[in-house]
Amino acid sequence: MDGGEKKMVFRQADIQNFSNSYAVRKSTVTAKAEGKPTAFLSHSHKDAYLAKGVQAFLHAQGWEVYIDWEDGAMPDTPNRTTAEQIQAKIRDLDMFFYLATANSSASRWCPWEIGYADGKKPLESILILQTQDNNGYSYGAEYLQLYNHLDYAASGGIGTFGSNNRGRVLRGTMRA
Repeated sequence: MDGGEKKMVFRQADIQNFSNSYAVRKSTVTAKAEGKPTAFLSHSHKDAYLAKGVQAFLHAQGWEVYIDWEDGAMPDTPNRTTAEQIQAKIRDLDMFFYLATANSSASRWCPWEIGYADGKKPLESILILQTQDNNGYSYGAEYLQLYNHLDYAASGGIGTFGSNNRGRVLRGTMRA
């Protein structure tokens, strides 16, 4: 891909609107069996509407995205089993996506999840989805800059980009 591409910040309003656009299968197990790319979505449960929008957006790009609260095997109250199941999903799925918002920054679980992913996944498999709220404030800075970010690829689909804005199209994404 060509360098010099502009880093994108996803507007939260656009993400929310996307959730009504697509039906999502919600099965990463089936997707893996079919050879489709999969991802774990780290997010604050206070951002459930954004998580569903991201899931729908990525589904339209050819991805199946795991959201923990859609998993019927998760305990109702977070406990050690919750942590172990989240760890297994982070390890087993192809990518780790971190939805950067004010709520994920304040979350107790999101920093733990990205820290776990950092220790278990290749660096290029961890992507930050930078967002901007309705007041124009952007999220995804500070230590999250250590990781690549998700953006639209000039050649179509979505890609992973580093701090130099050089990147690659992600496997499974639709091309224009």
